[in-house]
Amino acid sequence: MNAPRPAGPPVTPRSGEPPGRGPLAAARDWAFRDRRTGAITVAQWPNPPLWLFLGLSGLAWAGEALAPAALGPAIPWIRGAAALALVWWAGDEILRGVNPWRRALGAAVLLGYAALRLWP
Repeated sequence: MNAPRPAGPPVTPRSGEPPGRGPLAAARDWAFRDRRTGAITVAQWPNPPLWLFLGLSGLAWAGEALAPAALGPAIPWIRGAAALALVWWAGDEILRGVNPWRRALGAAVLLGYAALRLWP
């Protein structure tokens, strides 16, 4: 006589997971699922360091394009502050990113910035 089937969704014989929940779905969930809310998070509203980077980068661009005489001497300082804000954002993502994708994004930005600064 067969044992009674346990309640719950059917499972696949190989993985023991519900159908449609194969290794690709598990990898996607691991990489993109927010550990606090359970939502898939690929991008999110910028946090203060990223807003600062965007604002300072825009100011430097506008200063060079529209008012080079007025902002000319300050442009290197503005670009340096923008770079510092970007490094701050990247480090924050590496340390406190909501999922591995966000941590990897922070690491890629930090490594890319370092590569651009180290190799002319």
